[in-house]
Amino acid sequence: MSARAWTLSVEDREKLIQGAFEGKKGSYSPYSKFPVGAAFITSDGTIIKGANIENASYGGTICAERTAIVKAVSEGIRSFIGLAVVTNVNSAVSPCGFCRQVIREFCSLDMPILLVPGDYPQQLAPGEERKPGYTEGGVRETTLGELLPDSFGPEHLELPRK
Repeated sequence: MSARAWTLSVEDREKLIQGAFEGKKGSYSPYSKFPVGAAFITSDGTIIKGANIENASYGGTICAERTAIVKAVSEGIRSFIGLAVVTNVNSAVSPCGFCRQVIREFCSLDMPILLVPGDYPQQLAPGEERKPGYTEGGVRETTLGELLPDSFGPEHLELPRK
């Protein structure tokens, strides 16, 4: 994992994580039984929460990350400094590929993404070492660029063409 300077304060990090847990409460997941919560944070500290909303047609389902970003963008918010995602699984679960591409539209490749275990905060057993890329509470800290390497973004549409 590459070294980086995190842009989130300890307070914003915790606010973001709690926002993801709050977002998960709104999940409508009667088919998969896999509730997901997501929260984005803006530079002014605003938290935008989302949950996965399933549909009997399956294809009409929308993930928590896209729910949150669509809520924000439809209200004119298009700049984010962090994202947290949580499920009921007791390990880090990453956004799906479709969500990663939608996030790419509005977020920088170095934006922090916190993948939060469902049993957050996890405690290390005596003598246990934290896994690389994981921080306090069992959170996997990554970036959009690490989750979506060599991605296609809006800037590519501005490149010269024949």
